[in-house]
Amino acid sequence: MTIRVLVVDDQVMVREGFSVLLNAMPDIEVVGEAVNGREAVRQVAALRPDVVLMDIRMPEMNGIDATREVVAADGDAKVLVLTTFDLDEYVYQALRAGASGFLLKDASARQLADGVRVVAAGEALLAPTVTRRLITEFAKRAESPRMAPLSRVGELTERETEVLVLIAQGLSNAEIAAHLVVAESTIKTHVSRVLVKLGLRDRTQAAVFAYEARLVTPR
Repeated sequence: MTIRVLVVDDQVMVREGFSVLLNAMPDIEVVGEAVNGREAVRQVAALRPDVVLMDIRMPEMNGIDATREVVAADGDAKVLVLTTFDLDEYVYQALRAGASGFLLKDASARQLADGVRVVAAGEALLAPTVTRRLITEFAKRAESPRMAPLSRVGELTERETEVLVLIAQGLSNAEIAAHLVVAESTIKTHVSRVLVKLGLRDRTQAAVFAYEARLVTPR
């Protein structure tokens, strides 16, 4: 299947550059471009892309607000945030708003395409150490755990809580299965139940939740 992508950035050269790189991939098609968050929301409704490549700082509507609206309006669209530097508080806010991961704007063509594929497949772009570092950095700034996460943690079984902690540590399903000595299919079931019970979109939001609820101690 071809992955349909919407590129959102207020800089023409950036939009065109990413579009050229992605369209060169046999399994990816850029179906549209948007110059700000407001236009992105309209384009998502009209084009129904699989992945939205979203800049953060834009006029009229920023990438955080646009991400929130896109996620609320289209449960199937995945948002991949673009940023110029890794420890960006705006990126952290975008992850909390529902983005499935982020990439630096200086990413290579291969990293860009692989990021789009990972997010389109329903996974979160969580594996890179920098993503975990971002979550850790801003989660630890909170003076106390958020009450909403704490109240919802009680809905999880002991094993589901264990799986949630391992997700926050950046482990894949296969790695979690090996760690817990169970089948990978069992872990997939646990992950699905964790997301449903906590009302979370994907593994990235699960990681943010775990840090904010202090299930994982920021380092």
